[in-house]
Amino acid sequence: MTIPFYLGQQVNRALATAGLELPEGFAAVVTPAADTRFGDYQTNAAMVLAKVMKMNPRVLAEQIAGVVETGGLCGTPTVAGAGFINFSVLPEALAGKLEALLGDDRLGVGEVEEKRTVVIDFSAPNVAKQMHVGHIRSTIIGDCLARTARFVGHRVITDNHIGDWGTQFGMVLYGWKRELDAAALAADPIRELLRLYKAVNAQSKGEEVAKEAGERADTPTRDACKAELVKLQAGDAENLAIWEQCVAVSKAGLETVYEKLDVGFDHWLGESYYNGMLSGVVKELEEKGIARESEGAVCVFFDDIPAMADKAPFIVRKSDGGFGYATTDVATVKHRVETWGADAIWYVVGAPQALHFEQLFATVGRMGLQPELKHIAFGSILGADGKMMKTRSGESVGLLEVLEEAEERARATVEEKNPDLTEEEKLEIASAVGIGAVKYQELSQGRLTDYKFVWDKMLAFQGNTAPYLQYSYVRTRSIFRKLEGEVVLAGPYVITEKEEKELALTLCRFAEAVPAVLEDFRPNVLAGYVYDLARAFHSFFEACPVLRAEGEQRATRLALCELTSRVLRKGLELMGIRVTEKM
Repeated sequence: MTIPFYLGQQVNRALATAGLELPEGFAAVVTPAADTRFGDYQTNAAMVLAKVMKMNPRVLAEQIAGVVETGGLCGTPTVAGAGFINFSVLPEALAGKLEALLGDDRLGVGEVEEKRTVVIDFSAPNVAKQMHVGHIRSTIIGDCLARTARFVGHRVITDNHIGDWGTQFGMVLYGWKRELDAAALAADPIRELLRLYKAVNAQSKGEEVAKEAGERADTPTRDACKAELVKLQAGDAENLAIWEQCVAVSKAGLETVYEKLDVGFDHWLGESYYNGMLSGVVKELEEKGIARESEGAVCVFFDDIPAMADKAPFIVRKSDGGFGYATTDVATVKHRVETWGADAIWYVVGAPQALHFEQLFATVGRMGLQPELKHIAFGSILGADGKMMKTRSGESVGLLEVLEEAEERARATVEEKNPDLTEEEKLEIASAVGIGAVKYQELSQGRLTDYKFVWDKMLAFQGNTAPYLQYSYVRTRSIFRKLEGEVVLAGPYVITEKEEKELALTLCRFAEAVPAVLEDFRPNVLAGYVYDLARAFHSFFEACPVLRAEGEQRATRLALCELTSRVLRKGLELMGIRVTEKM
C-alpha cells in the first residue's frame, strides 16, 4: 500500500466519523505536497468540501486534521494556506519503509486487483518497406506499456499487426516480374523490394497524371498491379510464392531492428492472417443491419453519432469487391476477443488515425464485442530544425540507420571518457547508452506532443537523459565495488539528514509512479520519476558520505544506495533501457 493511498484512507475514515454531511461519492485524495516546506503529502479535501458545505475551509481543515489518525506514519497533520492539510512522514516510519522495500522483490509495487487479458497492438510496419524513424514512437511506447502492464499483473499479449497484404503487393509483384535485380535482392532484400515498389508507384502515378491531363486514355500499370493483387488474393501459386519470399526477407530485416531495440512480440499476425475471414465479417455486418450497400460499396454509417455523422463512412467492402483496413481491423478485434479472450485492446498508433479507430470501435460495439478499446495516439518526431525528420532526398529516415548512428555516437563518447575499457565492454556500453538514449528521449516526452530529435541533447551525461540515469546506476554500484567482501544489509536503520529523507521518500514513490503509467498511458510519468530519483540520489551522495560513515548511519546509507540501484534498474527496465556496471 502506498503512502498517499493509506493517508487517503485515514482522511476518509476521519470524515466518516466526524459527522459531516459529505457529497455522494466524495473521497479525499492525498498527493505529494506542492511545497515541501509544509509537509511531504497534502490533501485539499477540506477546500473542496467547504464550497459544498458553505464553511470556512481553514476551520474545516483544522477540524479534520484534529481527528485524522496516521498510525505512527506521520506526525500531527497541519493546516496551511487556504485549507491544505499537510502530512510529514516520521523518520522512524521511513526507516521501516526502507527495510520493507529491501525485502520486497517488487519494490513496493502492488499487483492490480482486477487482472485482465490485454492485447497491445504496436509497431506494425509494412512488409517490403524499411522501418523508418516514424516507427520509433509506436514501437517504444508500446513496449513500455507492455512491460509495465505485465509487471502490475495483467496477462499481456503483444501483437505486431504487420502490413503484409494489400495494394503495395500488387506493385511489388508487378515490379518483381519485370525488373527484379536478383543480385540486389540477395545483397539487401528490403532495399530492392522498396526500389521495385517506388519505381512502379512512380510509373503508375505518372500515367494517372497524364490521363487527367488528357494526354492518354488509360493507366496500364495501375490496372496490371490490380490484376496481380487479385491473382494473389485468389491464391495464384506464382504470386503466393513471391509474396511468401517478400514476407520472409522483410521479417528477417525487421527482426534486426527489434533485436537492437530489445523488443519482442508474442504474435506477428499481419493483415494476411485475416484474409479468409473478411467475407464473413461483411456478411455478419449486413445481416445485423450494421452495414449497408452504398454506390456499390458496403459501408457502416454513423448518422446517430454527431461527431462522425458528417464524416466519410466506414467502408468494409469496396465497390470493386475488395477489402481494406476497415474490414481487416474488424476481423482482428473478433479474433482477439473470441480466440484470446481479450478484455482490453490497446492500439498504439499515430494521432492521424483517430477517426478510423473511432469508427472501428463503434462498429465492433454494434456487433456486440465489448472489450475496452483504446487508441493510444502520439505526435510526430521532428528534426533539429523543427520540421518533419527527413533525409536530404526528402525520404523518411530509416530506423536501423538511426539506431546504428546512436551506437556510433555513444561509442565515440565511451572512447573519450574511458579508453581503457576492453573492446567487449565498449561495445556493450555503446549499445546500452546509444539505444537507451533513443528510447528515453521518446518516453520522457508527453505522448501527444511533437518533439525534436537532437543527438547532442539526448546523449548528454547531464540533464534529463538516459546516459545520466545509467551513470547514476553505475555510481550506486561503484560504492559496493569499493567494499571488500560480501555486503550484508541489515538494520536497524536511522534517517537523520534531509537528503536521506528525501531519497527514502522518493524511493517509496516508485509504487505510485508505476501504476500511474497505465492510467492515461503516460510513460513520461515513469521517466520523470526515474529522473527525480537520480537527482535525489546525487544530492544525497554529495551531502552524505557513505563509506566514511559508521554504525547505523553507514548501514542506512548503504541500504539507500542498494535500494536506489534496484529501483533505477527496474524503472529503466520497464522502459526497455539496459544498464551497465561501468561507463
